[in-house]
Amino acid sequence: MTSSRSSRGAAPRLPAVRLYESLRTAHLERAHELAPASIVYRVTRYDFDASLAEGLDLVPAGPVRAAWLVARSGVETLEVNEPLMTSSLPATALVLGALAVRRRLTGRSTTVVSYLIGNADPFAAATAPRLRTRLRRRGERVLARAVWRRLDRVVHGTDAARETYARLLGDPAARATVTTVPALPTRHPEARGGGVRPPAVTFVGSFVERKGLRVLAAAWPLVVAARPEATLALLGKGALEQEARALSVAQPSVTLEVDPPRPRIHSVLDDSRVLVLWSQPSPTWREQVGLPIVEGLSHGCTVVTTTETGLADWLTDHGHVVTADAASPEVLAAAIVEALDAARSAHDVLADLPTRDGRLAADDRLFGRDGAPAVDGSVDGTSTAGTSTDGTSTAAGSAHDGTRS
Repeated sequence: MTSSRSSRGAAPRLPAVRLYESLRTAHLERAHELAPASIVYRVTRYDFDASLAEGLDLVPAGPVRAAWLVARSGVETLEVNEPLMTSSLPATALVLGALAVRRRLTGRSTTVVSYLIGNADPFAAATAPRLRTRLRRRGERVLARAVWRRLDRVVHGTDAARETYARLLGDPAARATVTTVPALPTRHPEARGGGVRPPAVTFVGSFVERKGLRVLAAAWPLVVAARPEATLALLGKGALEQEARALSVAQPSVTLEVDPPRPRIHSVLDDSRVLVLWSQPSPTWREQVGLPIVEGLSHGCTVVTTTETGLADWLTDHGHVVTADAASPEVLAAAIVEALDAARSAHDVLADLPTRDGRLAADDRLFGRDGAPAVDGSVDGTSTAGTSTDGTSTAAGSAHDGTRS
């Protein structure tokens, strides 16, 4: 990659470009593993770590400026935010429009690709009580469909995303290559395999309502009543920190660590039998994958979660505990006890994971780095659907045996 830069005056330098709405630390970490590409972005997030930008070609630009700079660049492959990410649609549409003009003037074409994990309906009428909002969402749906039909290569990270896109936006363009690569991790480099771990349960992530912390706090006394030897570690930060602290004071079996460093999180997960992410349903948000789920799996933890995550089907099929009743502490307590009693070894959990990280495998397909057929049939546990660029049909179906926000 090029040396780090962040210039508003220069076009992207690399033939591959990623167009992001916002940039955060996780994106920078991932960028060092993905195919080399310039990153054009509008804003940075609160957790942006500038030290990780070294070696990356970063181009900050608003929507109009981004369209101008990308059209001036030598871009050959452009990754855009997924069409159901409505906040990014205006910028995406402007850039695609500029590239269309460039193609007419110069004959230079661009392959447009996208990685999709959206599994919620952003256009739902139930979340738009006002006429103005409903009209805006109709406009967003039009833009989303236009972007969807412009995509040349698509990789779905979950079956839920694939089904959601088909339901909301219909079929992709006939020329498009559509692949499903489950958003699963590989084994973490520091993860221990081995046998059954002690009955340790971990919650890691934001201390917020939508992650189910309140339900977990109500459920934990029921778990301890059934399994007195069980312990719970709460790792994270957020608005419900005081409730997490109150639980740790009231329950000797509960420990709390606020905003621990990454090595500490990995260490705790490596000693845990169960990872809990009790995602709650919401009119405006749905758990696409769940980074804590991915990290728990990479350390050999049995996952306890709800059907809100896009990985729900895969988790159910591979011995984890998934339920549709997200509101009940009793249901959560029973799910945790079930996972503890199953006593799956870390080795068994890790054995279900792919040999290559799902997000990296997806990027291989988007940018043609995998050396495998882009269209013709199943590759390493993935499946393709739709039609190829030469009009031949590809195999339809979904991948459940794995190849990751």
